[in-house]
Amino acid sequence: MKRGGRISRIRARTARRRHGPREWNLAPHCRKPQAVGRLAIGLQVVNLPHKTRTNWRTALLLACLAALPAAAQEEQPTFKAEVKVVNVLATVRDKRGAFIRDLDKDDFSILENGRPQTIRYFSRQTDLPLTLGLMIDTSLSQKRVMEAERIASYSFLEHVLREKKDQVFIMQFDLSPILRQELTSSFLKLSEALQRVDVPSINDLQSQTGGGTMLYDALWKASKEIMHPQTGRKALIVLTDGVDTGSEATIADAIEAAQRADTLIYSILFSDEGYYGIFSGGADGRAVLMRMSRETGGGFFEVSRKQSLENIFAQIQEELRSQYSIGYESDQPVSISEWRKLQVSTHRKGLTVQTRGRYWAQR
Repeated sequence: MKRGGRISRIRARTARRRHGPREWNLAPHCRKPQAVGRLAIGLQVVNLPHKTRTNWRTALLLACLAALPAAAQEEQPTFKAEVKVVNVLATVRDKRGAFIRDLDKDDFSILENGRPQTIRYFSRQTDLPLTLGLMIDTSLSQKRVMEAERIASYSFLEHVLREKKDQVFIMQFDLSPILRQELTSSFLKLSEALQRVDVPSINDLQSQTGGGTMLYDALWKASKEIMHPQTGRKALIVLTDGVDTGSEATIADAIEAAQRADTLIYSILFSDEGYYGIFSGGADGRAVLMRMSRETGGGFFEVSRKQSLENIFAQIQEELRSQYSIGYESDQPVSISEWRKLQVSTHRKGLTVQTRGRYWAQR
């Protein structure tokens, strides 16, 4: 016998000795009478054997069940399997890259592991709530572009955030991921948090024990701990040069965490070319960011002389307001948890559908 269970029963008996027998809220025809060892069922009084008196609650329960009508005992409960809806966010563009916003449910088709699925839920996402994570690389390689990132982020939040409807959190990452502002609908709180986003101090660098840019750890943490419990449309916007040093998580871990959280990753490559002119390694960031965005259904952007950060934020804002939400119930029950491939297409010619390529089917 486990010690904890024995202590609980001892405490229960002590409480009964102190306060008397517990009052049970039973139906009038099935109450414990005042006389010990007897049960009143309707108008009938039943004498209990001596051994049964030591556990009158069990006897009482059995007697109550015996008093129920036979028809009630014969009724079998009906269990309905839980319906699991697979939600897919999709963006559609024409050959020129313009967003297409006038499609209907019948214009789409979905394949799951190659099997056609019936679309049951459909909506345009123009006015639906949005959960965003603004994630900013604050490693030393970003020091000279930090102010530009901060100013553009202010403008983006001012235009995209609908207070009391959308939610945003702010996380910076360098020596470790730091949550500057938890999910909020307050532009004021987000503005104040952006003021605190900055590169590591000299003291931080002197006490450094790990890596210097924990991009993958930050994405994993944001997806698993913040985005996963949320519902509806979710996206992470990542401003970084794409270089990771020191993360325990891998790029595959980061992508998988975002996919399991049904979260899109919009990555913005913003690097200080002068920094990587001295230290090699900056060129690898582009491929990393393109992969993360492609495999989660988001988008990849790069700041350049022809394309400012402000313009990129405007494009992301437009895309987030141009999405379709498509839902279906898989024709294959989930017997084991597994990844399942997704393929979304439209019947209209000349259009391209942007969406994630798989989802996690949880048993």
